[in-house]
Amino acid sequence: MFLSNCLLTDVVGLFLAFVAVIITYYKWSFTYWKKLNVPYVEPTIPLGNLVAPLKERVQFAVVMKHIYDVLKRQKARHGGIYVFASPVYFLIDLEYVKNVLTKDSKYFVDRGFYYNEKDDPISAHLFTLDGEKWKNVRVKITPTFTSGKMKMMFQTLVDCEKNLQEKIEELHTHKQPLDMKRLLGCYTMDVIGSCAFGIECNSFKDGPASFREYGLKFFNMSKWENLIFYLSLTYPKLMRALRVRLVAKSVSDFYSKVVKDNVEYRELNNYSRKDFMQLLIEMKGLTLEEITAQSFVFFLAGFETSSSTMSWAMYELAKHPDIQQKVRDEVNTVMAKHGGKLTYEGIQEMKYLGQVVDETLRKYPPGGALTRVCTQDYKVPDQDLVIKKGTRVYIPVLGIHYDEEYYPDPEKFDPERFNEENSRSRPQYAHLPFGEGPRICIGLRFGLMQSKVGLASLLMKYKFTLNEKTQRRPEFMIDSFVITPEEEIWLNAEKI
Repeated sequence: MFLSNCLLTDVVGLFLAFVAVIITYYKWSFTYWKKLNVPYVEPTIPLGNLVAPLKERVQFAVVMKHIYDVLKRQKARHGGIYVFASPVYFLIDLEYVKNVLTKDSKYFVDRGFYYNEKDDPISAHLFTLDGEKWKNVRVKITPTFTSGKMKMMFQTLVDCEKNLQEKIEELHTHKQPLDMKRLLGCYTMDVIGSCAFGIECNSFKDGPASFREYGLKFFNMSKWENLIFYLSLTYPKLMRALRVRLVAKSVSDFYSKVVKDNVEYRELNNYSRKDFMQLLIEMKGLTLEEITAQSFVFFLAGFETSSSTMSWAMYELAKHPDIQQKVRDEVNTVMAKHGGKLTYEGIQEMKYLGQVVDETLRKYPPGGALTRVCTQDYKVPDQDLVIKKGTRVYIPVLGIHYDEEYYPDPEKFDPERFNEENSRSRPQYAHLPFGEGPRICIGLRFGLMQSKVGLASLLMKYKFTLNEKTQRRPEFMIDSFVITPEEEIWLNAEKI
């Protein structure tokens, strides 16, 4: 008994000593920005500044917006925050944003996202890769996203619109409300499946929907997966040493098999198709694993982001029937010029539809914050401050998009903010839905094209109003790194 009591005392003593060391380390780490005389937001142990105001759980971008608002009220041009115990440089002034993203981007070329080529090869794609690896892949992939290639894929994209129309017709006939979040998720899944993987998903059909199920499995992370995600961002070397995977093995195996089977079929049967997969196959110097990873990031970038953008746009248009009618009139006028068909050229001519999409991306930017990592010591212009190599940088996109200095009455949905005159008068870096600079989203043309085709397809045949189930704006989904609706967006459709 005496031995047991001594052992218990020793274990408790060691535990308390360990806790004391951790707390001391945190307190020492939390002095970093104060020592550099940089404005900062008071952190807490153990999450640093990842804690939301009033301690409620909210989406990460909302936490970053709160920090932006606090520092902006203090008239700070930049600031410091902490993710766990690690210092993060936080940008406010748009000149600093411009410097980091574009002017001095050679210091900040890396996003700092975790990838693990050895244990999780599908994670090593264009979005996550760093340094020379990123540059090499970017050079190879860039030609697949030119306007000419987008035009080539346009018909493949439009063909997927048929399934969306048929499903809405079915629901309308039975006088059922429309779950726009699900419908548009199925539409974008069909588009990505067709253009990125060369397969016909038809996600609207009942029964097994493996392609969509595995996609949602990646995006809808649990609290534990969210914690692992942020730890991997903050301590990538440790997580690689622990052989951590961010893409579940089942998800990775599924998409790897889809690509492998597709590539083998095309090569054995001399089969060609006007899609992204074909462009990758024809590209010299890409391994099968690299083709799989790039197809996967095309899926990641194009699925949840575009379906969420269209869902938010339809919610706002249902709330604002005058704006909805103005878009519909434009769609019908342009289509009449092109023989009643949706064409690539016609979509480019729909300027007001473009303004609606831009305003939707302002209020609901898919990526509510941008991240960069300082790759070499960087002297901040007009400041007595050097950002040390390895320091992470956050750009709070949601905060900038709701800043009254750039967007008066920011809660108001107003597409006229993006007419030519207003766009010219506003700083370029006040609108960052796709980022800017060398690491601007490579698929932005495809994402915009997909969203505009989906919206035009809906609006030319139906008038939409809010269903009684959706009378307030849905909350942002907490455990998602994309700003997507937590709840369904229910609308009524009336045939025109």
